[in-house]
Amino acid sequence: MDLETLLSYEWSIMAPEFIILGVATLLSILDLFMGRDKDRKPLAWIGIAGIVLAIGVLFGLLDKEATSILADTFRLDGFGKAFKFIMLVGAGMVLLLAMSYEPKEGMKEYRGEFYYLFLAALLGAMIMTSSGDLITLFVGLELLSISSYILAGLRKKNIQSNESAMKYVINGSIATAITLFGMSYVYGLTGTTNLTEIFLLFTNLQETKMLYIVALAFFLIFIGLSFKLATAPFHMWAPDVYQGAPTPVTAFLSIVSKAAGFVIILRIMVTVFGQVPSGNEESPYMIFHLQDFVAFLAGATMIIGNTIALKQRNIKRMLAYSSIAQAGYILVAFATLSYFMIEAIWFYLVAYLFMNLGVFAILQVVTDKSGSADIQQFAGLYKRSPLTAVAMGIFILSLAGIPGTAGFIGKVNIFLGAFVTEPTHYVLASIMIATTVISYFYYFGILTQMFFRPAIDDSKVKLPGGVLIVAILCVIGTIAFGIFPGIALDFLSQFNNFSDFIG
Repeated sequence: MDLETLLSYEWSIMAPEFIILGVATLLSILDLFMGRDKDRKPLAWIGIAGIVLAIGVLFGLLDKEATSILADTFRLDGFGKAFKFIMLVGAGMVLLLAMSYEPKEGMKEYRGEFYYLFLAALLGAMIMTSSGDLITLFVGLELLSISSYILAGLRKKNIQSNESAMKYVINGSIATAITLFGMSYVYGLTGTTNLTEIFLLFTNLQETKMLYIVALAFFLIFIGLSFKLATAPFHMWAPDVYQGAPTPVTAFLSIVSKAAGFVIILRIMVTVFGQVPSGNEESPYMIFHLQDFVAFLAGATMIIGNTIALKQRNIKRMLAYSSIAQAGYILVAFATLSYFMIEAIWFYLVAYLFMNLGVFAILQVVTDKSGSADIQQFAGLYKRSPLTAVAMGIFILSLAGIPGTAGFIGKVNIFLGAFVTEPTHYVLASIMIATTVISYFYYFGILTQMFFRPAIDDSKVKLPGGVLIVAILCVIGTIAFGIFPGIALDFLSQFNNFSDFIG
């Protein structure tokens, strides 16, 4: 590639990625030359400034038409812009949490590493969001995954952290191998890794025998990505990783990493397999024949996540199973393949961003103070810190899907999507209602501890500055999007048509 060709590309569409890359590089250099006794909080503020700048640049790209560069390997479209906002906002708030994270042992000397590894993981997620090629999708996925493995085990002297990192690496490696195996079938059938070219070749696929290989590729890729999403029965790593990882890392995995997982599922599954012919005149596309498989995983994920959460005493493990159940709810939207599937998933992830990050913000302060993540640490929180308890109550009610919260609107959107398609997914909708009711038992168990149990001690719970900012933003987002969901939906309408991500 000559210099003239290189300069002819419209590099401005990659400006948010370049900003995050530049800031991550700067932080790694600064951390290298800072003395061991120096406070690393300024690095966090630099990282937050970079994320805010990237958000501002992304706002400037809202009106830009879908554009691709580098032989369509990087593509900025409405789909990419919408999900990048979730990742950048979530990442910014996680950095605010990380600034105030003071575990009793095991992370102080590695705080500088946390910031630039975190930005590297964010960069991988953003690359996935705009990828138009299997290779760049995989590179982004592995940049996110490898950085996450290290972050999960960053407390090197903590046994639980070491265990979580080991389990994460082993399960992540298995998932990567399965995903690559499925991608190899796609490449073998088409001779290309470009998503648009694969889409066109699969659309015109006439050889019936090849359809079995395409279906096998679908299963392998979906199963491999299901490990990343922690959907049942591939969820076994999540509880241990959530429990052992530093709390800001757990928050990152539950929000940004999960959003990235659904991004790659939508990119690959809808683009690559969206219009593969089935050879059946009544149902012309293969993906509609595979709906039952996805629906089964969605139902199993909701049931397993919510039922096992019932007996958890460690609140981080409880939230891990809650996160598994939430992934099941989002899978319902994918299983139904409704006309507003992407919009429903996007809104739910926005709601999940605020309510889940809010929970982790308060959880971080309570667990740092007590040194334990047992649910009893929340006993009497209302008497000790009323406003903190009220904020936590709002987040829990939203996770449970109580009306007036963003979580309720997100669940309603997905629930209604099950009824606007043919055939109507009555069973899946029924499981969603039943498991939501089951979730009330463990969610309301936290509320019972906070409002109706005597306090273990009378010391006040004071939220540090960064955590306080996150908690306030999350309360505002959870209530505002619950009462006025049109705010988010009107913002979403500024993006280009989501269908342009097919190419």
